Amino acid sequence: MKLILWLSDYLIPLTILYIVSFGVLMRRPVYDDFAEGAKEGAGTVFRVFPTLIGLMTGVSVLRASGFLDAAGAALGRWTQAVGLSPQLLPVALVKLFSSGAATALALDIFRNNGPDSPVGLAASLMLSSTETVFYTMSIYFLSVNVKKTRYTLSGALWATAAGIAASVILAGRIS
Repeated sequence: MKLILWLSDYLIPLTILYIVSFGVLMRRPVYDDFAEGAKEGAGTVFRVFPTLIGLMTGVSVLRASGFLDAAGAALGRWTQAVGLSPQLLPVALVKLFSSGAATALALDIFRNNGPDSPVGLAASLMLSSTETVFYTMSIYFLSVNVKKTRYTLSGALWATAAGIAASVILAGRIS
């Protein structure tokens, strides 16, 4: 346990020391390389900023309008049959766009049902086993100017469906 605590205290400083030392050994202008990388990173942030604002605004509107609750209630009859609680459907939908908003929905589930309830366990597992597909794709593909995504979206949605199914199955076995 002491080794893990020591690593957590010193891992980042040791990594920085290693990178700087390696740069000096390779006779690279370390600070100039750092400044150039920071300049490129700032440019990337400015290019993807409108997409981030759009995604965050869209998720906020869906949540505030009550659409997510209505969708969960409407589709709940069919999802309940396969073990997916109607309370989890909004979490699954929002997680595709925003991890923070999905976490807020999960906290509502915890407050209403408890974190150790079957639906609370499933929400926890779902947050851990799914990805913010649309957010990640928009950020990564915009930052490197990828125009043809091929099978990325369908593969990511299948992986998300598998993560949702695994969360429901595991939460059912745990509780």
